[in-house]
Amino acid sequence: MDVQSMTDDGEEILDGVHLAQLAAGSRGSVQHFRIESGALVGTHSHEHEQIGWVSSGELLFTVDGEEYLVGPNTSYVIPGATPHSAENRGEVDAVGIEVFSPPRPTPPWEGDDE
Repeated sequence: MDVQSMTDDGEEILDGVHLAQLAAGSRGSVQHFRIESGALVGTHSHEHEQIGWVSSGELLFTVDGEEYLVGPNTSYVIPGATPHSAENRGEVDAVGIEVFSPPRPTPPWEGDDE
């Protein structure tokens, strides 16, 4: 069994976007996110299915050209290879977790380009 503790917000990979890699197994990996008010994760895609849950704040996702507002205690799924972005237009930080499948044990911001 692999056990990972989160000791801080992780790395600021873009202005106002903090990601922390958590546990990674053979079929999925987990990350924590905190996206500050006004921050944007621009349009991108990757092979991974991305499943998430927002614990506080809200994010405006644009997925394959459609907008979705995701707030507290709401989960979502973004299919792999689908263009998507996320923006925090709210007044508070958006915080949550995401699961990626297949796993990405070394995420792009840690030096393994997708």
